[in-house]
Amino acid sequence: MSASKVVSFGHFQPERIVPNSELEKLVETSDEWITRRVGIEQRRWASAEDSVQSMATAAGTMALDNAAEVDASMIDLVIVATCTALDRSPNMAARVAQALNMDQGPATIDVNTACSGFAHAVALAQHSIAAGSATHALVIGSEKLTDMTDFTDRTTCVLTADGAGAMVISASEESGISPVVWGSVPSLSDAVRIERENDDKFAQNGQSVYRWTVTQLPKIASKIIDRAGLDPEEIGAIVLHQANLRIIEPLAKQVGAPNARVATDVVESGNTSAASVPLALSKMMASDEPLASGTKALLFAFGGGLSYAGQVITIP
Repeated sequence: MSASKVVSFGHFQPERIVPNSELEKLVETSDEWITRRVGIEQRRWASAEDSVQSMATAAGTMALDNAAEVDASMIDLVIVATCTALDRSPNMAARVAQALNMDQGPATIDVNTACSGFAHAVALAQHSIAAGSATHALVIGSEKLTDMTDFTDRTTCVLTADGAGAMVISASEESGISPVVWGSVPSLSDAVRIERENDDKFAQNGQSVYRWTVTQLPKIASKIIDRAGLDPEEIGAIVLHQANLRIIEPLAKQVGAPNARVATDVVESGNTSAASVPLALSKMMASDEPLASGTKALLFAFGGGLSYAGQVITIP
């Protein structure tokens, strides 16, 4: 079976909830300014005990628990998307495989394309299954952005948050994941960055990124839907990178999917980089009103590099 499908979802968020009012004590900002500019009302910050590994493991455990016919012993590929892992080696996927007691020795790969990492990881899992190199994959996005946050910079510290989201993907007879649309904008490679020269702190040129998103994201989103062989009206859910509500809402309208449910988890979770898409989707599926089986969901993210990636999945 060379096709692949999504089997289940999982997520993890730290306990600590940080409202905008708390940030007013750290930098010169206000709840009104943050809400108006980016739409965030609160976010989750990790404790000292929470790590990229522990959050990824928790999200992966939930995804496996939610997978009726797949368990940890059957996973032959683990991919973790993150840009905030502190260790160079072993990679985070290996750490997660160890934590989940995957003694059967799955392939373990980390992906670092920042906020678009999870969509890249899903595509790599899909390609591995198509090539016959894997049968069941655990794909995770996990970030502890607060480790990389400059809490004196009011333009970035109001955005960042921590968390993880996961997905189990398995080989199937019918395709439940469309071909990926991915790429980069090399001229904007430094627009979003975490650099040693900046003490490993997150920084961005917000205006450059915003101008690119409003002009280019609608075109790319349309290309993703077209490559999936669908009309916009067939899209039942839109899960974009949860960076800024002022980007998400206009783009969702431009997609032309009038009946689609739009993820706006950024309001309560902040920007969790590579974790944002799977986190928002898993929370949606765990809500009192989960997406119906068979729903076509558009996943789309962009981030450092400047990289982007997206696909349409079928909700199991």
